Amino acid sequence: MKKYWDNEERFADLFNAVLFDGKQVFSSEMLTGGNPDGAVILRHGACLESINASRDNFMVCRSPGKQGIGLMLLGKESQSHIHYAMPMRVMGYDYSAYKKQYDRKKQRYRNRRKEDADLVTGISGNEFLSGMKKTDKLIPVITIVVYYGEKPWDGVTTLHGMLDIPPGMEKFVNDYRMLLVEARRNNLVFHNRNNRDLFRLLGIILDHSVPVDETKKKAIQYCRKHRTEIEVIMAAAGAAGCDIDYEVFAKEGGRMCTLFDTIAREGRSEGRREGRREGRREGRREGRAEEIIEAGYEFGLDESDILQRLQNRLQIPLWTAKRYLRKFGRQHALGIKLL
Repeated sequence: MKKYWDNEERFADLFNAVLFDGKQVFSSEMLTGGNPDGAVILRHGACLESINASRDNFMVCRSPGKQGIGLMLLGKESQSHIHYAMPMRVMGYDYSAYKKQYDRKKQRYRNRRKEDADLVTGISGNEFLSGMKKTDKLIPVITIVVYYGEKPWDGVTTLHGMLDIPPGMEKFVNDYRMLLVEARRNNLVFHNRNNRDLFRLLGIILDHSVPVDETKKKAIQYCRKHRTEIEVIMAAAGAAGCDIDYEVFAKEGGRMCTLFDTIAREGRSEGRREGRREGRREGRREGRAEEIIEAGYEFGLDESDILQRLQNRLQIPLWTAKRYLRKFGRQHALGIKLL
């Protein structure tokens, strides 16, 4: 899914669908980025500014306006399972992007105050203490969460939903909401053909209320009728967690009927069904392990405490906990460092 959304046209179309009911506000020409773990260089007059981000997908939007070129940071997070702390995670992602901008402004003033007399004399005491001028503005951040799970999202979408607020105190507690899209069912208006095919195909594949053979038949019919591109089919299969025989798929030219026949054949023997069930159990266990590790890093726990939490909460031995930490720990530690 990261590769699929690393495309300015699709990315802009998603944000237009979610934010503006399909109205063409953002365009691919306004977007720059595509490397969520790298630096994006922004130019403000004579100044260059680098913004790092660790996101599933992350782009900079330059939109022309009456006051010149306006900048926005657009992030997209992909979720294959329900995360009950997702509003807080999104709030953390957004805050980190703002904090990064503020820290860079503050550091730039510190570096220049001894070299640039005009800068020192032109800044007030309050501005000096704040680390930014009264006229300085940060670049706004918008984050969209796309959920690709087969079950309806039953988690909250606001920070208030995570809090146990005493009656009558709600208006005094600041809220934070996240923008959630369920791939399995939504009313989004897409203009990009790939996005339209992707979400319609996911709606078919993720509908487990119908038999597998019927799902396969409907998916094949849709792809043939709409001449769905191979990249979209592969993205849908990946998002839905379908196993694909890549050798057969490539040998037969990537025909869509081969893809969905391969998915359907997964259930023909009891042994393969049991293997698939065990794979799903391990997938859920890994998902919980990743959440525990991520939360541990966010709260500044050391690795020994994280390992202990993994053992206690997942009822697993130490060597398994260490394996999870090796797998997920480095990427989350790196992500926090980048932000």
